[in-house]
Formats: sequence, structure tokens, C-alpha cells
Amino acid sequence: MTIPIFKIRFFLFSCFIGIVSSQLSPDFYSKTCPNALSTIKTAVDNAVKNEARMGASLLRLHFHDCFVQAMLLNDTSSFTGEQTARPNINSLRGFDVIDSIKSQVESLCPGVVSCADILAVAARDSVVALGGSSWTVQLGRRDSTTASFSSASDLPTPLSNLTQLIDTFSKKNFTTEEMVALSGSHTIGQANCVRFRTRIYTNTNIDSSFATSLRANCPSIGGDNSLSPLDTTSPTTFDNAYFKNLQSRKGLLHSDQELFNGGSTDSQVNAYSTDPSRFKTDFANAIVKMGNLSPLTGSSGQIRTNCWKTN
Repeated sequence: MTIPIFKIRFFLFSCFIGIVSSQLSPDFYSKTCPNALSTIKTAVDNAVKNEARMGASLLRLHFHDCFVQAMLLNDTSSFTGEQTARPNINSLRGFDVIDSIKSQVESLCPGVVSCADILAVAARDSVVALGGSSWTVQLGRRDSTTASFSSASDLPTPLSNLTQLIDTFSKKNFTTEEMVALSGSHTIGQANCVRFRTRIYTNTNIDSSFATSLRANCPSIGGDNSLSPLDTTSPTTFDNAYFKNLQSRKGLLHSDQELFNGGSTDSQVNAYSTDPSRFKTDFANAIVKMGNLSPLTGSSGQIRTNCWKTN
């Protein structure tokens, strides 16, 4: 099932607030690098086949890169990047897969395909590889030449309440409905103990048996990097089980359960839990919007030769 485009994902230099999708095109590389998309898809499929969790990791890289500007850039003498900021440290992965894809694409078409576009396509292909719907990716982004450690504060946190989540996404021009749809990306992937410890030991809006089972692998002290699936029902399938878990008070993160906690988003969680097609359609529309918010185009930025450093 292929879902048409709309637009979403924020690039703070590669995506921010105004929509300029008119400068992008799904056929941007049809003449300059016709095998780019198939090369990316093959690499993503192989990576996900080797480790299903990698699909979630690549999707998360795209989200974070859009949200805070230039996630792939390593620190330099002139700036400190976003990888070591608190919301990202010890939680982002998949850089090696993106580097490998970039190397393959560079061998086909040197200096043509941006890292920003590779991330956008890899995110789509990851979702499809794990059973989600496809969407059309607009292409033609260029790469940022700088990064900002402080911009990571724009990211939502695992401890955010519903008001904070709505506000964080609203600042990036997302509606509450789009925020809930994007949160459904937690139907795949895993989280470190340190990110859900407070929830399983102090929150009251959590299924008691669920909390007990998680404590076995996430002690109150230590074990910060122990992992648990964000969706314990079907952690490697992109489906609507995440929303059903919320109904049962089995959201792993505090911020997850806030979507179904007697607030304004309960009805949307209920709708997605019974209508997986609606969720997948809304998610696809939201992720496209995220990728198309004020990307660098034309002569802005550059096409990095290596994704982790500027040219």
C-alpha cells in the first residue's frame, strides 16, 4: 500500500518551519543518480533483515536529524554537535548503516545525493521493511554545514507530559493529531532502562504486572542501558499495537502513556487502536510533512561527501 505525500519532519537547517516542497521532487535524482533509491532500499532491507531493531534506529535518526538540524555531524573545533546532547547520548544508532549507504551512493554518483535525502529515504524503507505503509519521499535536500548542541533541547523527552508534548510539536508547526500519529513510531524499537525507570517505579497509571516484569531487567539502581521494547506486543512490526498497549496502561515511557491518560488525545488513541489503516495513513502524511519543512535547497548548504563531517 503506497500512500501519497503531504509533508512532515523538521530540519532546523535541513528542516524548520516554512514549507518549500515546491523545490523538492520525488524524481530529483532520476537523471543524475537513477539507481540511488534502489541502492538505499537494498541496503536498508539487508540491515533490517540482519537486525530488525535497525529499522527503528534509522527512523529515529531521521526524526532527530530533522528536529535538531544536523544529527549526523561529529563535533569539530568550531562547533559541538547534537550526538552527545542529553536526549541523544547513548540512544542513537545506525550511523554505520548510513555511512555505508552514503559510500555506495557516492561510488555511483559522486557529490550528488545528500545525507539528508538518504536519511529520509532510509526512514521510509525501514518502515516498509517492518510491515508499515510506504509513502512518496520528496527529494532534493542539501546538507547543513553546522550543528548546535543546544538545539537538542527542542526534542521531546521521555518525561514530557501531554501539555509539553503538544507544545514541543506545536513549535515545529505540528498539530496535536500529527504528534499522536508520529508517536506511533514507538510501535517499533527499544528504550534504555534509564529512560523508563521513573515510570515503572513511581508512576501510578501503569499496569502493575507490566511494571513488575520490567523491573526484572531495569533495577532501581544500575542497569541504565538495559533494553526493553517500546511495544512489547509486536516490537519488530510496524502496526497499531502501540496504541492498544496504551489503552492497557502498558506504555513504556511516561510520555507514551500521557497520550492515553484521561486527556484530549484519548479519543485518537482509541481510533488508532481499532483502525490500523487510519494510523498508517496519518503517520505517512505526518512523516512526509516532517521531511518537507524548509529543507536546504538550491545553493544552500552542501552535498557532504561523508555524512559525519562537512566537506
